[in-house]
Order: sequence, then C-alpha cells, then structure tokens
Amino acid sequence: MDVDEFPGTVHVTEISENARKHYHKTLTETYYFLECGPDAKMELNDEIIAVHTGISVVIPPGVRHRALGRMKVLIVVLPKFDPTDEWFD
Repeated sequence: MDVDEFPGTVHVTEISENARKHYHKTLTETYYFLECGPDAKMELNDEIIAVHTGISVVIPPGVRHRALGRMKVLIVVLPKFDPTDEWFD
C-alpha cells in the first residue's frame, strides 16, 4: 500500500531461473531470503556469493546484480520502486 509514512515498497518475489544482470541508478534494494534452493546465489558486480534462508543482502544504486538459482525473497526498495529505473549494460 502506498502510504506517506513509508517512502519505499515491499514485495515478495519467487525466482525460478537466473535473472538478467541489471542495476538501478536511484533505488537501494534489500533482499531478505525466505527460501533458497541448494544452488541459490547472488551476483553482485562480478562477485558471486552463496545465499541461504534467513540472511539479507543490501544492493546500493549502481551495483550490477542478479539472482542465480531458485529462491523466494522479500525485497524492500527505497525509495519507492520505479520500473523505469532498471538498467542493462
């Protein structure tokens, strides 16, 4: 719900295949991992890290990123999510 008291968005996303690497110019995303397959990883710039249920990863503006493998994540976006702020190299 869009409310003045919270200047961001929160949503749950299920990822079942590798995402396309992208970045945001203004958005900061925080991924909190609710469920992870054994192959779940995140690519942050050129570093690949294993992720597991119960951890979070903060992705500042400008960081090229993508999810790898199967996972269900709670994503907190600040400021409010803007679909036009998704950039590809």
